[in-house]
Amino acid sequence: MTPEATLGRFREYMVGPARFMTLLSCFELGIVDALREKPGMTAAELGAAVGAKPDAVEQLLFLLVKEGFVSHDEGSGAYALDALAGVPEGDLRRALTYMNMIKVVALRQLFYLTESVKTGSLVGLKELYGVSEGTLYGAVAEHKDLRESWATLMDNVTARIDPWFFGNIDIPAGTRVLDLAGNTGLGAIHTYQMKESPGLRVTTFDLPEKEKECLENFRAHGVDEHCSFIGGNVFDEIPKGFDTVLIKHFLDMFDKDDVFRILQGVNKSLEVGGQVNVMVPVYPENIQDTDNYNVDFFPAFFIGCTMAQGGPQKLSTYRAWLEECGFTVTKTITKDAAEIPQDVIPIPAILTATKTA
Repeated sequence: MTPEATLGRFREYMVGPARFMTLLSCFELGIVDALREKPGMTAAELGAAVGAKPDAVEQLLFLLVKEGFVSHDEGSGAYALDALAGVPEGDLRRALTYMNMIKVVALRQLFYLTESVKTGSLVGLKELYGVSEGTLYGAVAEHKDLRESWATLMDNVTARIDPWFFGNIDIPAGTRVLDLAGNTGLGAIHTYQMKESPGLRVTTFDLPEKEKECLENFRAHGVDEHCSFIGGNVFDEIPKGFDTVLIKHFLDMFDKDDVFRILQGVNKSLEVGGQVNVMVPVYPENIQDTDNYNVDFFPAFFIGCTMAQGGPQKLSTYRAWLEECGFTVTKTITKDAAEIPQDVIPIPAILTATKTA
């Protein structure tokens, strides 16, 4: 890459945050909805409809016209949806859920990314919310804006990815399943619903304060006779007596040392022959793969916004770590990028492993 091309790439980074907020603001202001309801509105009409100065509305729409999201008739001054008109409402809602989470959880905190890396702590959470210790996952319990933005996205992600996950793992009839760090039980509910069999028992293991909401969710979904909750911390001791352990959306939150503590704890809790099924977002084996956006997003997100550590790894790295912790990997699968909506960032993988003697 020439120096000129390198500086050109820098320019793409410079305008990135402004482009992001310009697009999102057009949705938040109601400009896109107004054009959907009544195509052909001028900037003055849009300004009156959304309660903003026509000049500001027009400034924001310049970018959307440039990108082909919105069309503009120079003669009449009328705007209409262009590419945005063809996006199904459900797909658009999913993309906006991601964008809202990025705005609320990530954009403000990432102002302090450098300080977070230097201190090994979430400086943004401290500056914005007064959270001097802990992680995003503790802060969401105390702050409504974080909770609504983050939890809404995560529930949507779980609902979308779990059918693929359970379609690619084996849980024999009567299995005793432990959903490690299973939060408020949605993963356990999906386990029972998608792998139902005589004698199947699923237990959510997470911090004790999750118990009440978890049990309420079990009752609401009619699985309380088959699902249960155990309170505890994965870094203290992992419950024994289970045939299969599920680890979903969790290992990537930690650096190598803590990942090893978790995997070694799981190994210790299982009998020989016991199985672990891991689902994690993964980086491409060729880190320069431009079609994979995990590298673009997750390092800053985990280090600056959620944990002050962690981030995904390559599939080959997770395989090696499982083997170092006493498991034999029996199956790996990465979700085909062609099956993932274009607006979705994570590319997940599954690793199935068995405890060896």
